[in-house]
Amino acid sequence: MPGIRNASHVLFLKLISSTRVVFLLFRTIYLCSMKMLRKALLVFIVAVLYFSSCTTIDLYEKDVTIPGFKWKNSFKPEFTFQITDTTVPYQLFLVLRHNDRYNYNNIWINLYSQPPGDTMHKAFFELQLATNEKWLGTGMDDIYEHRIRLTDPQYLRKGQYHFKIEQIMREDPLENVMDVGLRVEKKQ
Repeated sequence: MPGIRNASHVLFLKLISSTRVVFLLFRTIYLCSMKMLRKALLVFIVAVLYFSSCTTIDLYEKDVTIPGFKWKNSFKPEFTFQITDTTVPYQLFLVLRHNDRYNYNNIWINLYSQPPGDTMHKAFFELQLATNEKWLGTGMDDIYEHRIRLTDPQYLRKGQYHFKIEQIMREDPLENVMDVGLRVEKKQ
């Protein structure tokens, strides 16, 4: 038994000494690299400010869940948002989520829009969701999300905007569509 106790005692001492070595190593690195850390932090802050200044600003995004993942063409999700800044252009996107059992590589929609002080306008779109090989959106497991540009950047009038989205596919209800939404980005 004394041999086992001595072996465990030696192992314990080696563990303590290696812990001390690691501690001293980290302490030395910490003390020697404070200047480098300050420089790295400054570079990081400048990079974050640079990249955040070159991106778009999300003004509005709203998604509506499709009941039972079966989008009837009588179900027309509605969206309303306010424009206050008329000095920058805005861009409109459709947001669509579906699962991998969606049967088509496209979707046809009617987009109803009503600018402030105007009547309702209707435009139809055929939006590509896939090629023959793969889905165009981003995917996780069996769910895919598409953010599809509907308009080029354009200047909008000040006021409240109303939108409705209607699916006009031949299949009614259109199965395996989970969410539909509208996204407005401010371009700078």
